[in-house]
Amino acid sequence: MAVESIDDENGVRLIRFSGQSATQSFSREFLPQIAKAIDAGLAHPNVKAMVLTGEGKFFSAGADIRAFAQSIEDGEAPQLIRDLTGILHPLLVRMRQSPTICVAALNGACAGGGLGLALACDARIASPAAKMAASYSGMGLSPDGGTTWLLPRLVGDQPARRFFFENEIWNAQQAAEHGAIDALVEHDRLIEAATELAKRWSQWGNHTKEATKHLLDVQSAQDFETHLKHERTLIEAAGTTPAFKEGVTAFLEKRKPEF
Repeated sequence: MAVESIDDENGVRLIRFSGQSATQSFSREFLPQIAKAIDAGLAHPNVKAMVLTGEGKFFSAGADIRAFAQSIEDGEAPQLIRDLTGILHPLLVRMRQSPTICVAALNGACAGGGLGLALACDARIASPAAKMAASYSGMGLSPDGGTTWLLPRLVGDQPARRFFFENEIWNAQQAAEHGAIDALVEHDRLIEAATELAKRWSQWGNHTKEATKHLLDVQSAQDFETHLKHERTLIEAAGTTPAFKEGVTAFLEKRKPEF
């Protein structure tokens, strides 16, 4: 299978892009398979977190360049781009808005839309073989996949600006130093470390996870007073959830809460 899904007993689903789904992720053939696998995890009531990873030298290498060349010859390049972003962009929104924690386990290169997929995750764990590239400038394209929104939030505006305009390729150490990845681990520990992080981050109640992700995403677009009102609305809503009752009860009983 091009996209494989494996569940563990902790509610963490591993989704692996193999073969051409890693090397030509953003094609009419493979992007729908990737989106279907991720959406299935987001919708499953027993999946609390997902770990996304690739195979061999690639996490997700982005577009099928031969398909781009053919689309130019056929005069349908804008339609191909429209079709692909029409799948990818709504998928990234669903990932960001879902209470399901998403962790990218970067085994190799992520580029173009594959970079966007990695950046849209809640965290990134990388092996020494990982690389990050935009690759849009060299192709005569402007960025997509949310990369110009997500990367500056992780590394700052000017490092992101240099990354795009210099058409840089960051190795794993550089990505870690810039803050684009959360941890750098040996390759044989990559999936284990990503799964451990996914398990920790996904242990909380659904409202807590969903509201926290939302508040972090909107904070830079709101003034402080507006953001405080936003926080108040969501924490009031949290007060009606079973998770809040369980959290208070567990605190008083001096035990770990079970959400």
